Amino acid sequence: MALDPGSVNILKDISTATLTTVLLKKGLRNVWMRGTKPLRPGQPRCVGTAFTFRFVPAREDLATPASWGSPISTRAAIEAMPEGSIAVIDGQGVSDAGVFGDILVSRMAKRGMVAMVTDGVVRDLAGVLSADFPVWCNGVAASPSVAGLTFVNWQEPIGCGGVAVFPDDIIVVDDDGAVVIPASLLADVLAEAPEQERMEAWIMQEVGRGTPLPGLYPMNAETKARYELFKAGQST
Repeated sequence: MALDPGSVNILKDISTATLTTVLLKKGLRNVWMRGTKPLRPGQPRCVGTAFTFRFVPAREDLATPASWGSPISTRAAIEAMPEGSIAVIDGQGVSDAGVFGDILVSRMAKRGMVAMVTDGVVRDLAGVLSADFPVWCNGVAASPSVAGLTFVNWQEPIGCGGVAVFPDDIIVVDDDGAVVIPASLLADVLAEAPEQERMEAWIMQEVGRGTPLPGLYPMNAETKARYELFKAGQST
């Protein structure tokens, strides 16, 4: 299910750091995917719905080059992805077998995907970079996926970087990594995250003016009153 443009525009202005704070207030502590680092510095913040790829550890009778032509393959999964998706790949944390290379990444870019996120690694680095497609991963390896992984299905619940990701969850990625927003909490996040960003921006202004942290961060009653006056002034 594609996100509506309004939701995408809101989330593109919200850092993953802020999202983890908002979700923490909802009781969710484990939403940041470990080992999902931007492949290229300065990649744009990306927002999209999760399209999941599930790998398991390699088994020699299944993890073969011939498997790439199977109906259940990463190739088939890419062709099933709707435009606007973010590929979220359970790479099992394997660091010596690239889950995707330049051809697969280029095909996702051609089909209008938003980004790729994995706790595994990629291969064909030069080609992946030349595809100009945003990738978050845990490094690079020359070996193909079947050297360490078996692809088993797509659009199933997976674990990526120690985080549970379900199909059509919302993914936001920036320089701090990848965060999952459960689809059921999207409306709450859209309502609360912009205010969290505005509040923290005001606190940063106060820090710049030399305001001491006690009573500012977190706010005491006096500071909250000053902040409310600031908001009222902005709205007039």
